[in-house]
Amino acid sequence: MSDNHDDDHDHELRVSKIRNGTVIDHVRGGQALNVLAILGIDGSQDEEVSVGINVPSDRLARKDIVKVEGRELSQEEVDVLSLIAPDATINIVRDYEVASKHRVERPEEVEGVLTCPNATCITTENEPVTSRFDVLEDGVRCSYCETIVRDEIADLIDSS
Repeated sequence: MSDNHDDDHDHELRVSKIRNGTVIDHVRGGQALNVLAILGIDGSQDEEVSVGINVPSDRLARKDIVKVEGRELSQEEVDVLSLIAPDATINIVRDYEVASKHRVERPEEVEGVLTCPNATCITTENEPVTSRFDVLEDGVRCSYCETIVRDEIADLIDSS
């Protein structure tokens, strides 16, 4: 008998467990960097983050995974995540154990988290109007000017 490891075992995803924080699983392949943008994670803080991009998945063929140590997501953050990762699962981890697990649910609307790309929209003309978007099956629609955005929703995230 040889001491070789089973080939399948050598191809497993090896990412360390987190003690406390959030694991965002089943993110569509290639969207992990947008997830980080939504969460305001750019490497400038001391947040410990693990990211898996385009890893094999039974449910999605390819998926991304984001693990954020020491941070539990707010409902507002989860609502925005649902726009670019509608299949995501949010796992809250406490003392290395999953304390809660749920799928994201797309809200009917999001307010104050996206910037309308229409330069003539009332929300972008220095008016004290908070942006509001209706969530569609395949994108978002500005509640004021009715501009529809299907792609690049992550680019509209208001980081102020």
